[in-house]
Amino acid sequence: MSQDNPLENALVRLDEAASHLDIDADVIEKLKFARETTKVRLMIRMDDGSRKSFIAWRCRYDDTRGPTKGGIRFHPDSTAEEVETLAFWMTFKCAVMNLPYGGGKGAIQVDPRKLSKAELERLSRAYIQAFARILGPDRDIPAPDVYTNSMIMGWMADEYSQIVGQSSPAVITGKPIALGGSLGRDDATARGGFYLVRHLASDLGLSEELHVAIQGFGNAGQHMAKLMASDGHKIVAVSDSEGAVYCASGLDIAALITAKQNGRSVLATVGHGGHEALAAADLVGVQCDVLVPAAMEDMIHARNAGTVKAKLILELANGPVTPEADAILQKMGVTILPDILANAGGVTVSYFEWVQNRQCFYWELEEIHTRLRAIMEREGRAIWNVAKEKGVTVRTAAYVHALLRLAQAIEAHGTQSDFVA
Repeated sequence: MSQDNPLENALVRLDEAASHLDIDADVIEKLKFARETTKVRLMIRMDDGSRKSFIAWRCRYDDTRGPTKGGIRFHPDSTAEEVETLAFWMTFKCAVMNLPYGGGKGAIQVDPRKLSKAELERLSRAYIQAFARILGPDRDIPAPDVYTNSMIMGWMADEYSQIVGQSSPAVITGKPIALGGSLGRDDATARGGFYLVRHLASDLGLSEELHVAIQGFGNAGQHMAKLMASDGHKIVAVSDSEGAVYCASGLDIAALITAKQNGRSVLATVGHGGHEALAAADLVGVQCDVLVPAAMEDMIHARNAGTVKAKLILELANGPVTPEADAILQKMGVTILPDILANAGGVTVSYFEWVQNRQCFYWELEEIHTRLRAIMEREGRAIWNVAKEKGVTVRTAAYVHALLRLAQAIEAHGTQSDFVA
């Protein structure tokens, strides 16, 4: 994420949305700042007997609409500013989907690939030990994010349960199925975006067979590739941190996923089935109908936005398009389905998991998919209508849609007019 005031850049979206609504100034004042951000230093014993420390954060940005919700990422470049920005986005994402949550986020500044499995477990449990007073099923509910997974969530949920002295599966989502996780959580982020594109296809002027390029071939990217390919579309390019591959007639998705499962790059498939090597930076400019950024923040920026040839960008990553690139793409006529809508399938199924944990009653996969599709289509259609009615981008419409819900909740507590005689 850009270190040039990332939260200030994110707040540009808030100001733009507010200009289209008649809301009280109290609302903007409350949403400009995080409610609380806690920083700690975690100390763990390494396998060689030494002790090492890691900086960690947890941000609860806003809890007006319910307990805060948001992932925990393990990344060497994480910062407090990044965590607060991600928590801001989560606040709006939950409001977009009308979930009874506010926004939160957490991070540890670490490269998990340099830790053993035992060190990773100790670090994960240390995080919960440090933040247990902040967390809770009714206060702040973490989930997986970059470089964290269901096993890590299982360790964390177990540590919290030991601290409070009772089983508390609802404190964390994204857990293994055997530990109270939800069916359908593994592909929820991609599936939500897939349902959204399919629902709005005719409005977007998309053809029956789409050519799709996916930037980032982790969990979300792989599942999106499988879903789109199974629906009759061609995945023409994918990338990971080491490079990209391209095939105009469609890549072999099974071969790509096998390579990733074996710890290799997508480049390992070059020469198979017509796969050609491509510089990772060039994927943004590939000839395609739909471009899916599914990696990190700020991947489409002022220097490469002009190369985009896609009609549609589906943001499965958080914040992959900078405000400067947004303006360029708007002039080019590229439609963007923004992150706070497009990748909200993940937090929606996390919500389903939380509900199931609290009820101690678990749903079948078909029910998960049906509920997710209904919510994605409902909120996607509402946002599309706002965009058309107000003549704004889909991104601005999503923020307007979310801000209206947040404003109603904040204003319900009273505004200046209620306290001045």
